[in-house]
Amino acid sequence: MKRNIFKLFLNKFLAYPLWVKQVVFYRLWQNMQEQNCDRFVINHPDKNFAMHIPTLTFRGKQELWDKKGGLDGNIYNFLKFSHDGYNILEIALNMFMSMEEVSKLYIFCYEQKLIELPEQIEVHAMAEFISGKITTGEYFLKIGSIEQDQLDYALAEQHKTDDKNDHLLIGKIFVNLGYLTEATIKTVFKLKTDAKKRFVINPENLPDNKDDTKSIDKYKEEIQKLKDENKALKKAMTKIVNAVKTYDF
Repeated sequence: MKRNIFKLFLNKFLAYPLWVKQVVFYRLWQNMQEQNCDRFVINHPDKNFAMHIPTLTFRGKQELWDKKGGLDGNIYNFLKFSHDGYNILEIALNMFMSMEEVSKLYIFCYEQKLIELPEQIEVHAMAEFISGKITTGEYFLKIGSIEQDQLDYALAEQHKTDDKNDHLLIGKIFVNLGYLTEATIKTVFKLKTDAKKRFVINPENLPDNKDDTKSIDKYKEEIQKLKDENKALKKAMTKIVNAVKTYDF
């Protein structure tokens, strides 16, 4: 893919009149506050999984060029987009995948030493969490929100509720014990739930002008080709998912 559809989408939005952007910005800010992540997004963009740009290892670059491993086509697409400087969200959009699906590709590539470990542990932990690689408790432990003894105690409390046939989710137990706030738990589970949803930008809504008509038409052809390829490789994706260790949530 030669063009980044998400940047094209943003550029079109940024071209709106300022008074329109002011209203949209305010509504988005309100929504981010409701999700308890407005300050996190602004203050810690480098810790946001969706904004992370995977870095290929030497092995990853070699595999991208010679394809000796015979990996699934989606893996090579993921490596190519990463090599071209696309972030996780942009990769998901261009591959017509959900964030959950892309996170599984990310985990597979990391475990195969095709991409490097991010500097920010929050990025990698979120990928593991939304892909199902680690549990809720393990996620909060990895990012330093709780200590190991707190996780052990919370799990023990959960077992007690199970014995009484009154199962409580671990997140609820964390809140009851005062380890985490309810807002924090809701935000994290909202991210995981929404990671299953696909966000597709209609090519018809991309910027178009007389000087770029041929490029847009060619780009649309590339999008359709990638859609067809993604559909054909869907069955093969199951093999990749099975290659990634998963745990019950």
